Amino acid sequence: MKLSFGNHVQGRVYQQLEKNIIPVSYEELEAKAKELLDAKPYYYVAASAGAEVTAKQNNKAFEKWQIVPRMLCDTSKRDLSIELFGKKLSYPLLLAPVGVQSIVHPDGELASARGAAAMEVPFIASTASTYSLEKIATEAGQGDRWFQLYWSNDREIAASMVKRAEAAGYSAIVITVDTPMMAWREKDIEHAYLPFLEAKGIGNYLEDPVFCSRLERSPQEDINSAIMLWSRVFGNPALTWKDLEFIKRQTTLPIVLKGILHPEDAKVALEHGVDGLIVSNHGGRQVDGAIAAIEALPEIVAAVQDEIPVLMDSGIRRGSDIIKALALGAKAVLIGRPFMYGLALAGEDGVKQVLRNLLADFDLTLALSGKRSIAELNLDLLRKI
Repeated sequence: MKLSFGNHVQGRVYQQLEKNIIPVSYEELEAKAKELLDAKPYYYVAASAGAEVTAKQNNKAFEKWQIVPRMLCDTSKRDLSIELFGKKLSYPLLLAPVGVQSIVHPDGELASARGAAAMEVPFIASTASTYSLEKIATEAGQGDRWFQLYWSNDREIAASMVKRAEAAGYSAIVITVDTPMMAWREKDIEHAYLPFLEAKGIGNYLEDPVFCSRLERSPQEDINSAIMLWSRVFGNPALTWKDLEFIKRQTTLPIVLKGILHPEDAKVALEHGVDGLIVSNHGGRQVDGAIAAIEALPEIVAAVQDEIPVLMDSGIRRGSDIIKALALGAKAVLIGRPFMYGLALAGEDGVKQVLRNLLADFDLTLALSGKRSIAELNLDLLRKI
């Protein structure tokens, strides 16, 4: 089939649709993943904290912002690229750090990293990965990758992971600041399910020299003791802003804070010399009743005054969501659940298909809004109802 539009991403989408790898709509994608997966892993991915009000509002809040397209603009050629931390990225999109990906597909993070690299989308590897950051880096090849840190209460373990990430070719460190401990997640409690207790999602710990030095026997000899040590060192509710200086001393990589929702926190982050922020409520998985991420975004963008890049996640489901986030000042967005469902259904190919669909939707919406590049997106494109 010959296509009448020029963008190569759209061409690949239509070619892959004929193979019917995964559903196109997010709702059908989620439903099909639910059919495939057992209840425990499905709800670990899909469910959120408490009554899941925040998760629902993350999606609903996008509806308050409406796009006002402009007509008779030459959008025959479009540029979807951005620059972030001195690197040119093909698209304003990254795969968010999601832990324990092996519960939905045996290749887990390895398949996601391969899929992201093939689509020229940066992959953010979670501390809570089943496979080590070194194995993920090998699978990602030349693909851009960042490392997300859950800051252990053993600061030498945290430092070790950051140093390992830099040595393995990761190009930024994302510190998740909204998870000093795990939240009240009712579905996981009902299912009595915590995959880490099955040694899933602790691969970075099992191969960390500092972590292993705290054990009397190696994880291969005594996995239960390793799991128990993980349960004692994961998270650190005692962290303060002053602790950021310790991590900054461990690496030359940009430091990005993920989980910022209050503009005053954004200002304090600037004062402490961070290099970027990710506006996020963890997909609703931490504080039920928290502000929707897209609602928090404009105030944080205003607070930082373009001094550092502001990214955004939590609720991105379609191309129009990306348009709205970028028009509100985000430099790029992250997706989590969508690619996880693609991973569940078709491994690496599923991740690539989700990205093809989302990027094609974004490109079309950009053009139909009368815009040719990311630089043209601003508040003038939106109206709030």
